[in-house]
Amino acid sequence: MPVKNRFAELHDEITAWRRDIHEHPEILFETHRTSALVAEKLREFGCDEVVTGIGRTGVVGVIKGKSTDSGRVIGLRADMDALPIHEQTGVGYASKTPGAMHACGHDGHTAMLLGAAKYLAETRNFNGTAVVIFQPAEEGGGGGKEMCDDGLMERWGIQEVYGMHNWPGKPVGSFAIRPGAFFAATDQFDIEFEGKGGHAAKPQETVDTTVMAAQAVLALQTIASRNADPVDQVVVSVTSFETSSTAFNVIPQKVHLRGTVRTMSHAMRDLAENRLKEICNGVAATFGGSVSIDYHRGYPVMVNSPEQTEFAAHVARKVSGQCDEAPLVMGGEDFAFMLEERPGAYILVGNGDTAMVHHPEYNFNDEAIPAGCSWWAEIVESRMPAD
Repeated sequence: MPVKNRFAELHDEITAWRRDIHEHPEILFETHRTSALVAEKLREFGCDEVVTGIGRTGVVGVIKGKSTDSGRVIGLRADMDALPIHEQTGVGYASKTPGAMHACGHDGHTAMLLGAAKYLAETRNFNGTAVVIFQPAEEGGGGGKEMCDDGLMERWGIQEVYGMHNWPGKPVGSFAIRPGAFFAATDQFDIEFEGKGGHAAKPQETVDTTVMAAQAVLALQTIASRNADPVDQVVVSVTSFETSSTAFNVIPQKVHLRGTVRTMSHAMRDLAENRLKEICNGVAATFGGSVSIDYHRGYPVMVNSPEQTEFAAHVARKVSGQCDEAPLVMGGEDFAFMLEERPGAYILVGNGDTAMVHHPEYNFNDEAIPAGCSWWAEIVESRMPAD
């Protein structure tokens, strides 16, 4: 694989950083140790500026090329946080924190971007400025939005931004990407039906919330089957069904539903939210009960910019020889917030035949490090070539 020779030399060192981070996972914005380690490394590398506390616990490093006459500024982003999962990998460097593990490979993302930063600070073979962004709280906390709200793009004049995620099941070090909508918007709902509880032997004297909620669960599936254009992706999943009764002979006063809605366009996101509310209100009215709905919009659709996607794929082919078309992903990714602020692209790098992300036996594949580091470094050197 034609990766940069320097990353073959640094492979063991970068692997050691990755495994150290893996041993000490931190969740959401609590990435204090990881952030401190990242900041320390960036200072050791000789970055021109290192700033902590962006987006609460985010870290930003600035590396200027041999010349900055071009005025170009490119951002490279990696996430740092872990998940609330108990690790079951059995590796020697497994998590030392009970109930927390790097089950999505953010330890690998952070280590690869650190490796790229070390190389770029050593060589500075580009005309412009590289801004390396280490983000907390990707896993549900919206750390990307927090960093943007803290003025990330404006403060450093970032013009384009690029991100990467490892992908189990794809050959190690290979790449995949797609233009346009890539990762889904991730919304959540809390629905509470209220009726009139009573004895299960006298249903005529009750307003049965179990029947209401069961009807709603089924009816919500018609958003995908009867309201959405069949070629426009939408997933509505009810993941929790709780009643206010634990007795076998009591019709409950209340039933609580929770779940998620995943969409790939702004129009479908609006349609799904509106139909969910209409269906639940209609069901409650039909059965003589009432309903309260709390609908929370989470991460937006992550949309790759066409020009930057084509460029990112070109760089990936230079590094690995190939870059496939990635599938649509109904999972969420808060790099979406950064791509709403600036044009850019998000790419997948193969993790090999490993457990899927968010699984207790998942582990980042260290053999992907040279390819990932090379892609980030080549993004900078090819997009901002030295004179």
